[in-house]
Amino acid sequence: MKMNPYFSLGLDYHEIMDLSPGDLHNFLELSSREEIINWLQWNDPNGIYMDSVSISEFGAIVSKEEGIKIIKRQILEA
Repeated sequence: MKMNPYFSLGLDYHEIMDLSPGDLHNFLELSSREEIINWLQWNDPNGIYMDSVSISEFGAIVSKEEGIKIIKRQILEA
């Protein structure tokens, strides 16, 4: 059985999907940008989140703040 990746704060990638909107926001604020980008890539492998691809496509990287917005949209509006 393949294990789910974990955030350094102890929740696995699936568990954050069950957090309340407020708890999700607080959790993501405490997470690193790298963890946020990793979750985005895990959740949406066809998305453009890796720095090199994002720079090539859009001329900039996905900031932590933008990553948080994207995660919240993907989880809360799903």
